[in-house]
Amino acid sequence: MENLEFGIVFTPNVDHIIKLREDREFREAYNFATYVVCDGQILLYSSWFLGTPLTEKISGSDFFPAFYNYHKQNEEIKIFLLGAGSGIAQKAQAKINQKVGREIVVGAYSPSYGFEKNESECWQIIEIIQSSGATVLAIGVGTPKQEKWIYKYREKLTNIKIFLAIGATIDFEAGNMRRSPRWMSNVGLEWLFRLILEPRRLWKRYLVDDLPFFWLILKQKLENLQSCSKAGIN
Repeated sequence: MENLEFGIVFTPNVDHIIKLREDREFREAYNFATYVVCDGQILLYSSWFLGTPLTEKISGSDFFPAFYNYHKQNEEIKIFLLGAGSGIAQKAQAKINQKVGREIVVGAYSPSYGFEKNESECWQIIEIIQSSGATVLAIGVGTPKQEKWIYKYREKLTNIKIFLAIGATIDFEAGNMRRSPRWMSNVGLEWLFRLILEPRRLWKRYLVDDLPFFWLILKQKLENLQSCSKAGIN
């Protein structure tokens, strides 16, 4: 945390991996990320299975509160929240500032649905962020919108030193959405908890779109074994 003075932080999960295969603009956005942090126990398990183990899982919803608590006394860190439904970002702003004990969140904005396609609203958002005095932008509008938005407008936000793509974290901070129990997150069942809470929105992502991930991991494992066999590695 102490080394994060500037840059872009993305937190990939299984859904990101699937979308990265199909979306060129999303891949371009990822190429500009300064830090890519594993957000998913399934990705962690997969790294072990492939023999290239990652150190740990740090979800965006864990990273963000750790970030603002670490910087509670750092007056140079001023956060702007962009995302969630109407009024929710402002509620998260008030709760975070109360917890930290200072106005660490200096602004919040809940964009309209489809705002990323509305150039006028995007420029309005840029002006609001710039005038807020924020040095950190935490955006939670869903993947891949949040990563693409950062990639597209990062150079216009001249006061922002740190960009955080944090998904549903603003909803969690506002108390608008429940997080999964810690044990479910630790064993890789956070997706199931979210599916139970939001079946209509998430069933296709988890039960259809993301399933090819497991075949891709198995395919990669088989290719690795074949490569080792050809090279004479036991």
